[in-house]
Amino acid sequence: MTTAGETAALDACCFIVAGHHFAVESGCVEEILRGGRPTRVPLAPPEVSGVLHLRGRIVPVIDMRRRLRLTADGAAAIHVIIRAGDEWYDLLVDDVLGVQSFPRGRIEEPGGDGLHDPRVGVVADDGHLVHLLDPQRIVQPLFRQRTSPVITHGASHVGSVA
Repeated sequence: MTTAGETAALDACCFIVAGHHFAVESGCVEEILRGGRPTRVPLAPPEVSGVLHLRGRIVPVIDMRRRLRLTADGAAAIHVIIRAGDEWYDLLVDDVLGVQSFPRGRIEEPGGDGLHDPRVGVVADDGHLVHLLDPQRIVQPLFRQRTSPVITHGASHVGSVA
């Protein structure tokens, strides 16, 4: 006997990064944009390409090639704007394939270290693997609150600059 959880489908926005297929739950996708150049941010993590100003919001741009430790030629040019918690983030990807439904019963546990790996599932689809990503796990390692001391003018201040 199958349960409702096993037969329910997960609707996911599918995209390509460096030739690999990935997806995030479609409910967290706010919009998809082509083009647009992020404004660089000094001292940002290497995975953060900068920020976009989008309808009154400052949205961090995450280079998914770097975040997923993948390499490819050319520049990624499609922005998948997602919501993680109360914040918006921009995932810079190579191509968007659209929304697809995956039966939850076909989704398997991913391999990986779990701690910094944003993958929460993998599903075989049409001859390739689609890696399902958790928006919180994509952004969490990049935007932790700074807790190390900041040294300014010979004095030590924790978490702030005088």
